[in-house]
Formats: sequence, C-alpha cells, structure tokens
Amino acid sequence: MNSSSDRKRSLEELEGRRWPEPSPDATGLVKAIHTLRTRPIESLTVEELRRLIGQNVGLPFLIPLALEILRDTAPAQAAGGFYDDDLLSAVLTVDPAVWAHMPQFAQELKNILATLTDLSPYIETGIEDFRRAASD
Repeated sequence: MNSSSDRKRSLEELEGRRWPEPSPDATGLVKAIHTLRTRPIESLTVEELRRLIGQNVGLPFLIPLALEILRDTAPAQAAGGFYDDDLLSAVLTVDPAVWAHMPQFAQELKNILATLTDLSPYIETGIEDFRRAASD
C-alpha cells in the first residue's frame, strides 16, 4: 500500500475496475464480497478483511493491512494463551504464488509468526504449510 490516502479508497478504485453486479440468485457470500469491494478499505473490519482475503480478493492492498493488524495484535493475543486467529488463518492460506510476488510481506509474516507461542494445532499446520511454500 502506497499511503494512508490509499486506505480511503475502495478496492474498486484501487484496482481500477468495477465488477458487474452479482446475479439475483448469487450466494450471500458473493453479494457480500461485491459490497465490500466498494467500501473504503480503512472502514473494513477484521472479519471483513478475513472474508476478502479468504476469497483471494484485493490481496495486494489487503495483505499489508492484515499484516499490520497481526503485527499489532498477535503478540498480546498469544500471551493470553492458546492462539487461534481467523485473520491469521486467512493470511496463511493465501496462494503461495502471492508470496513469491510479495516477498517483503512473506518476510514480515515470518517475523510475526516468530513471536507466537501456544498455538492451536490448526494454526500450527497453517504455519508449517506457509513456511514450506515461502521457502520454495
């Protein structure tokens, strides 16, 4: 992300393309993703970020924001005990090819992961998969 002013823009604006309206019989998830793409990314909640990242939408713009949130929150959450975070799970399951195109963010995620202890087995598996993919 280039600047904080970019966060005032929507994914539609940042990507420079508008998706066609979803069909009337589209799922709730499809309709939600379409709506979220029109909102300024600074207004997205952590859950909405997770949802978009989980659907591989807007990754060049949302991964930096997600990593910022994780960097700020993960150590404190992990200190409280058993750590299992939906945003982290979504980030860990991003297609490995994305990390190859954004190596600085892969390194930042590795740094965040190094601060975590007492993880759920689900998160541990995701971390192992990410580390394998990021080392290729």
